[in-house]
Amino acid sequence: MMKHSAIAALALLGTTAALAQSSVTLYGRINVSAEHQKEGDTSATAMANNSSRIGFKGVEDLGGGMTAGFQFESGIDPRTGASNGYARQSEVNLSGGFGMVRLGNFTSESYYATADYISMHNHDTGSSADALYAYPARDTSKIAYRTPSLGGATVEAGVSLHEQPSGTGGKNSLDLAANYEIGALGLGAGYSRLDDQRQFAVRASYTTGPFVLGAYVQRDKNVFIANGGNRTNLRLAVAYMMDASEFHLNVGRAGKYSNVSDSAATQFTLGYNYNLSKRTKVYALYTRINNSQGASYGVGTAGDDFSSVALGVRHNF
Repeated sequence: MMKHSAIAALALLGTTAALAQSSVTLYGRINVSAEHQKEGDTSATAMANNSSRIGFKGVEDLGGGMTAGFQFESGIDPRTGASNGYARQSEVNLSGGFGMVRLGNFTSESYYATADYISMHNHDTGSSADALYAYPARDTSKIAYRTPSLGGATVEAGVSLHEQPSGTGGKNSLDLAANYEIGALGLGAGYSRLDDQRQFAVRASYTTGPFVLGAYVQRDKNVFIANGGNRTNLRLAVAYMMDASEFHLNVGRAGKYSNVSDSAATQFTLGYNYNLSKRTKVYALYTRINNSQGASYGVGTAGDDFSSVALGVRHNF
């Protein structure tokens, strides 16, 4: 009996040690708004899901400064309870003094280095999301490497495999990103390419007192319109923080594609957020997209405009 008890105690100690070196976290976000939307001459009142999600991630200490990690994230629709599996993100990674190697399905780091920083009012989600940013990357079957922080700078390079037999057409997707943070100043750059589509963008963000300022400039080719040619896209954002209140202004301007006449557009959002806690906020947003006759950003028919008035609640857990 004593022998069996000793073995059980040793097994329990081994399990406790393993648990001390590993952790799994459940997390998510519910973001829902009631909106009155207008597209062209058609109006509708609806409830909108703003990229709600649930996921879990974990990390294991492998010793010697090396860790193994994983993440699975599923998009969910609070209106119906529907899920898209783990299509938002599913990856395994190894990290250490050499940096990080990632394998799986995850969002382009060139997007996070540029556009994601600038759409602060509702985390670049829902009807007020950046409709003008060109995203030519493929997210699935991706291999990426991120450098360790080098004086506040990191660089990540990723390749998404096409996985088709030789001679069937199509190419691997390439994604490059760089970030540099020094005090209140943040800088970023991103390049991505998929077949004949490509984009390059640079971003700057700065915090001074209660103000947060941000801007990016993007140059893309053929992303929104096949054989459309080249286009320049600019976005500016200003936020003013006052206690629990946030006031936001976000303006974007997409120039016309070189091969398509009247294809320019403008988007702007006015927003107010009130933080009930660190995890929960309520918000009000007004967004409008003005399309030229050859542009169809945020709408189904070229030349139509889009607008939305939204009242919402976001809760992180």
